[in-house]
Amino acid sequence: MMTEQQKQAIRVDLQLIAEMVEPGSRLLDVGCGDGALLDYLNHDKQVDGRGIELSAEGVNACVSAGLSVIQGDADQDLDDYPDQAFDYVVLGQTLQATREPDNVLANLVRIGKYAIVSFPNFGYWRVRMGLLLDGRMPRTSTLSYEWYDTPNIHFCTILDFVDLCTSLGINITRGLSLNRDGKTKDITPGFGSGMRSVNLLGEQAVFLLRKT
Repeated sequence: MMTEQQKQAIRVDLQLIAEMVEPGSRLLDVGCGDGALLDYLNHDKQVDGRGIELSAEGVNACVSAGLSVIQGDADQDLDDYPDQAFDYVVLGQTLQATREPDNVLANLVRIGKYAIVSFPNFGYWRVRMGLLLDGRMPRTSTLSYEWYDTPNIHFCTILDFVDLCTSLGINITRGLSLNRDGKTKDITPGFGSGMRSVNLLGEQAVFLLRKT
């Protein structure tokens, strides 16, 4: 079992993702980076985890840590995975960096019984204020790149994401928004003005999804 200090060492959205995963599950982490989530789940919940990572540096870090990770591209390689191959497929802070987010999202819920997706919310009030007052592309803790060197190519808001799930026939089993301090709020799509408030105050979001 990991210590509380070890748990706090990973991003808060990864902690929330880990809480949604059942012990002993089969899991694929797409865009797994340095493998922090896989390592967390391996120790904390004895998950049978696999990973895909685009960068060679990330793959090398994962393999050095004894994790089962291959180099791959979410836009190209997910098509090759069979249906329901995993209990969970995770996409953490990566959806906005894909070329075809709708196709990637459809593949996630096809490959896994559940998909867990986290992303920065471009509808967050600090982002809106940055554009309004400065007239320049905003930077926040979750959107930290300059406009010219960012890997992010498809920004979306929480409302945009919910709309995309609806159009793809994806059921939102659970949703959480996170503010700048890491405090969470349950998201219930379809409760009108409340969703607009969440879209304004949430810096990032985490969703547990499954195919309808």
